[in-house]
Amino acid sequence: MPNSNKIFVIDFDSTFIKSETLDLMALFSLQHSPESEKIINRIRDITNAGMEGKIKLSESLQKRIELLRANRVHIEPLIEKIREDVSLSFRRNKKFFRDFADQIFIVSNGFKEIIAPIVSEYSIKLENVYANTFTYNAEGDITGFDEENILSRDNGKVELLKTLNLQGDIYVIGDGYSDYQVKEAGLANKFYAFTENIERDPVIEKADHVAPNLDEILFHNKIEASISYPKNRISVLLLENIHPKARDLLRQEGYSVEVLSSALDEDGLAEKIRNVSILGIRSKTQVTRKVLQNANRLMAIGAFCIGTNQIDLDACLEKGIAVFNAPFSNTRSVVELAIGEIIMLIRNLPDKSRNMHDGIWDKSARGSFEIRGKNLGIIGYGNIGSQLSILAESLGMNVYYFDVIEKLALGNARKCISLEELLIKSDIISLHVDGRPENGDLIGAGEFMKMRNGVIFLNLSRGHVVDIEALRKAIFDGKVAGAAIDVFPSEPRNNEEGFTSELRNLPNTILTPHIGGSTLEAQENIAQFVPMKIIDYINSGSTTNSINFPEIQLPAFKDAHRLIHIHHNVPGILAKINQVLASHNINVVGQYLKTNEKIGYMILAVNREYDREVITEFRSIENTIRFRILY
Repeated sequence: MPNSNKIFVIDFDSTFIKSETLDLMALFSLQHSPESEKIINRIRDITNAGMEGKIKLSESLQKRIELLRANRVHIEPLIEKIREDVSLSFRRNKKFFRDFADQIFIVSNGFKEIIAPIVSEYSIKLENVYANTFTYNAEGDITGFDEENILSRDNGKVELLKTLNLQGDIYVIGDGYSDYQVKEAGLANKFYAFTENIERDPVIEKADHVAPNLDEILFHNKIEASISYPKNRISVLLLENIHPKARDLLRQEGYSVEVLSSALDEDGLAEKIRNVSILGIRSKTQVTRKVLQNANRLMAIGAFCIGTNQIDLDACLEKGIAVFNAPFSNTRSVVELAIGEIIMLIRNLPDKSRNMHDGIWDKSARGSFEIRGKNLGIIGYGNIGSQLSILAESLGMNVYYFDVIEKLALGNARKCISLEELLIKSDIISLHVDGRPENGDLIGAGEFMKMRNGVIFLNLSRGHVVDIEALRKAIFDGKVAGAAIDVFPSEPRNNEEGFTSELRNLPNTILTPHIGGSTLEAQENIAQFVPMKIIDYINSGSTTNSINFPEIQLPAFKDAHRLIHIHHNVPGILAKINQVLASHNINVVGQYLKTNEKIGYMILAVNREYDREVITEFRSIENTIRFRILY
């Protein structure tokens, strides 16, 4: 039952709806005017001046109505338009308006003819709606407003609230200076500056609390909302110059997003991560156990790349932190770079280009070959390796591959039984393995000795899989006729740091700054894919494509809570969970459980009505890692 002592006084324009009513009306009344855009901009300027207290309210109303040149016939289509314009957080919290119908008042300097039909659909009583009214001439033209109405005057909301003499704790929700004046006059306990639709700095400065949405206000007042936790309280930290589309998607979801262009070192990230809910990184940021010890609010990590060896996945499991990456999004970009570099190296183009810059004209075919008919050996036949296989074969190459995991050969590619077999057969070798520790120094001096003389060698996978000193010697000795390296054992954290490597200034050697997936297309794909997986996890509990969590893909649900319980995978947990449910006579609508060797991930869909003590009991179950509620 609602707390009968709480009364909510809510503004309409730019609060209950996204826009200003008269601004929207101009779209109808001025649609045939050749100066419509100019007039509409003028109306908006007057609106903002009035809302920020820069001009008198009566002056603002009169000037806008004169510019509108509106008629009664424009009201009905305007109402239809406004029905689609109700603020999103108001739409999803209709239950709040039903439960508090007697305690919600709409007090607006707008017009009741437009407001009443909208708010009545949200269970708000018409006798609780206070607003101005239009005046009309015989032809139905809107000529002005009722000047006897208190709300048409400066300080009108204050004077109205005095006459209403509301009893209880009064909370004003609005985006304008006139809403703050109610609190200033001592007629309200608190003023919430509502910023979901517009932020007015002079208003925000006066607020007791800035509310990016209605969910925040309900949470602040311990009132049940449509979502269990206000999204604006979910803080996101994006590092390493992640594509801005990721930032935009996360902000559109309502999260608070901070963006940094570079990586942070361990100490810096350990400090920065204390209040972060979602962390987004690329390959340079190391998320270590030390960092995670400070991550008390962290729910998910997004790796905006393929690899996740920079993240301590075991420590994430122990903390109940789900990790997501982008296993497919930059595949094409890496493959195209590999193809381009193979052609450049086999034609000895890096040296020829350098000679040209030095003024040397060396028009010779010596050391230059076609790729057609050459044997390409691919080490690691995953998403990238297999796609490279297809493109290379279409260019006339013979493809061999080796992978420690059984993989289906695509096209005419042939599997090698051992790494040694691949090394012996290949004219060109390209590495596409993951970053697991076992792959450290996968290619060293012994492996280079087994390769054909004059081999072309590429590493676009992980820096630690190649012994750099052994590669350097192989290039000097002529064993390797050309090399392309995109990844290094130690890489700068940002573009300002210098780069050092024994491979610099070697013949026919291409060095690139870890840009295999750095195309605008790939980065945009990744920036779309990873945030959507994280948002789905936060909103629904779905762990599809998680690197470390058991995967659960969930159906849509209505009229139920989802209770998420993450626990150590030990015997007896399910029995204890069911015991709590039974002792509180809770009806389970759906139950989903998946485990891996370390954790169990359980989602319960239960009826909305249950004793809140249940939450405490779930959290108290031994071996619980994390518990959260989804509405």
